[in-house]
Amino acid sequence: MVPPPSVPVDAQAQPIGPMDQNPPQSTGHQHARFIDGLELECGATLKPLTMAYRTYGRLSEAADNAVLVCHALTGDQYVAEVHPVTGKPGWWDRLVGPGLPIDTDRFFVVCINVLGGCMGSTGPRSARSEDGGEPWGTDFPPVTVRDMVRAQALVVSRLGIDRLFAVVGGSMGGMQVLSWAATFPERVFAAVPIATASFHSAQNIAFNEVSRQAIFADPDWHGGRYWQDGLVPARGLAVARMMAHITYLSEEALTRKFGRRVRTDPAAPTGNGAGIGLFGEMFEVESYLRHQGSSFVRRFDANSYLTITRAMDYFDVAADHGGDLAAAFAGTSTRFCVVSFSSDWLFPTAQSRAVARALNKAAANVSFVEIETDKGHDAFLLDEPDFDRTVRGFLSGCAEHAGLA
Repeated sequence: MVPPPSVPVDAQAQPIGPMDQNPPQSTGHQHARFIDGLELECGATLKPLTMAYRTYGRLSEAADNAVLVCHALTGDQYVAEVHPVTGKPGWWDRLVGPGLPIDTDRFFVVCINVLGGCMGSTGPRSARSEDGGEPWGTDFPPVTVRDMVRAQALVVSRLGIDRLFAVVGGSMGGMQVLSWAATFPERVFAAVPIATASFHSAQNIAFNEVSRQAIFADPDWHGGRYWQDGLVPARGLAVARMMAHITYLSEEALTRKFGRRVRTDPAAPTGNGAGIGLFGEMFEVESYLRHQGSSFVRRFDANSYLTITRAMDYFDVAADHGGDLAAAFAGTSTRFCVVSFSSDWLFPTAQSRAVARALNKAAANVSFVEIETDKGHDAFLLDEPDFDRTVRGFLSGCAEHAGLA
């Protein structure tokens, strides 16, 4: 675990633009609040805009050692410290910290809760006006990954950082990395997109839609205004999480971890769908998925889940370039390390290769690595020494080239 800085970074940074000196005090997040808000790609404006973030390490005097870590769909800004809601370790505390591949003795690490999230950044459960009032709920305007990145760029500027040394992230975090490199190439020295793709495939959109329909079918959904009755569509959101979690693993990983083992509880009710099972037992993999679902609903908002999955579905870096992915990165000076995992069937290696080929076509400085593993898509979050060495080696090489101490 990496302790947070002893002095709030907002106190060290040079503010840029109008800044509210009294951010919301209902949470323990670090906040950046932008009075002028942000105009979204859909044409709506979120005003004011609040973005929650965490920082680790120290920003150099030249402000040239900042690494932005972008979280995945169900992650948040607590990348390297105990989570204030779940009490669990940071989701990447094995990679971010003193002496680790993303070394906080060397780098100043920033992680920002995405726009549309539910851990302090403006999203569906935020009040829709400056004066408070009801949450946005399903009226929250549609956002894109590029909107998320543009909101992050406001925070980065607020912290006094003109150019990021690196942007790193996996899955939806990798989408943000690619969007950063395509949207703000002059602000990114190095980029590490991991287990991701330049667009969301039809199969992945289909998985997301099944998850969304599970939420809609929950009797506590109430048209997305569940909070008015003090409810949460917990069953639907849990099923959505279970569905998604299956896609994060591989058949080999599930077999190795659970096989066909069953667990028995003679005291459990049977036959009603709420207990262990029709025959007083359940497979261990079922128990695991139910645990994943029930623990998820305690920390995540259903409307945020809908908003963020839709943003992933919209994602297509090449869309504004006539479908030519290389054109999206034309003239870039950013250094890339594209990483995939051999057993990832959610974002298969072929999609990462396509990104690497497009970057080569754009004459970018790019390395491509496929990590052999049976752990599936979630391998970037798990103990994978080859992956750790890849990230450490790439960032260290880039730091030497950039002349970082």
